[in-house]
Amino acid sequence: MHPKRRSRLFVVLFLVVGAGISVALVLTALNENLNMFYPPEQVAGGEAPVGAQIRAGGMVLDGSVNRDFETLDVSFVLTDYQGAEFTVVYSGILPDLFREGQGVIVQGQLESDGQFKASQVLAKHDETYMPPELADLSEGHQKKPNPLNYDQ
Repeated sequence: MHPKRRSRLFVVLFLVVGAGISVALVLTALNENLNMFYPPEQVAGGEAPVGAQIRAGGMVLDGSVNRDFETLDVSFVLTDYQGAEFTVVYSGILPDLFREGQGVIVQGQLESDGQFKASQVLAKHDETYMPPELADLSEGHQKKPNPLNYDQ
């Protein structure tokens, strides 16, 4: 083989191997930062992975919020109002709009005992907003009309 062809072959092989390694590193990084969403039915049914970082959402069950006033620990039950529910344990300051009957999304890990240990709690920001993942859960509740949507 001619020396010029051999050097071109090495350059092409180096570029292909380098691109392959770069793609593999990017896919690995993206896979580690992926947070899947699970509704209460899947969390209570055991379909959500235990110990993995996930997001779960539902409605806060009325009468289920238990606060420890000496610490920032709080526990509450998330439900879909169709029989599926699970307990969430959180340590921190809850959003100002957090309340019973409210749609929330929690991010954290599902423990082996079935409790969800949340690292973050997100509540809807106004009366008309509902996260897309929770929109079908609120069908049983009265929705307020959106004054900016004239097509209704």
